[in-house]
Amino acid sequence: MIEKAKRAFRKGEPVLIYDFDHREGETDIAIPAINVTPKDVAMMRKDGGGLICVAIHPFAADKLKLPFMHDILRVASTQMPEITSISSFDIKYDSRSSFSLWVNHRDTYTGITDVDRALTIKRIGEVVDSVMLGDDFDLGSEFRSPGHVALLRAAEELTYERMGQTELSVAIAEMAGISPAVAICEMLDETTGKALSREKAVEYAEKNGIPFVEGRTVVRAYAEFREIKAKLFI
Repeated sequence: MIEKAKRAFRKGEPVLIYDFDHREGETDIAIPAINVTPKDVAMMRKDGGGLICVAIHPFAADKLKLPFMHDILRVASTQMPEITSISSFDIKYDSRSSFSLWVNHRDTYTGITDVDRALTIKRIGEVVDSVMLGDDFDLGSEFRSPGHVALLRAAEELTYERMGQTELSVAIAEMAGISPAVAICEMLDETTGKALSREKAVEYAEKNGIPFVEGRTVVRAYAEFREIKAKLFI
């Protein structure tokens, strides 16, 4: 299934990624950011229903000088001690959050419409592609914050240090040889009020002809990918 996922990404098409039973236990709709259209945003908000974010490769995040939000809050709390307690990090399923800045492209109006968010997401994908090739880019020249699209920093060691949807989606993009910036959105269940079950996500994938891949499959494939890559550069 990982090969189908890579092929879909190369075509700019969606993939469903399930992380792990012991982690979030969630399935995300994932689409290469550089290919996102207003229709894709509409599909994610209607069929997914979660938060629409863009996961970014750590090298690109460093080039773009994207901070972690928890670091911003930590520094800000030295000047605004009233936010110290709320910035304490204590989620139960991971060691830290991947959230960075929330942005809108400067050519958007409100930033929240399908058209506006697609513009922001697609342009982020293009910028990531550029900086991965060695170009420099001033994020503030085209984007402002706060905005309506959450940027996520993938861990330095993809799928080793952290194995969230951020890392899994970026790992697939890297293996597919495309711009490693991926729009992701959790799939929720309006009946239960919880995350969509793995079984229902598989049904959705089969009905819509979308590859469904599990986190353990991505982790295994990415480890093999890194091993082959390392041998090529010995």
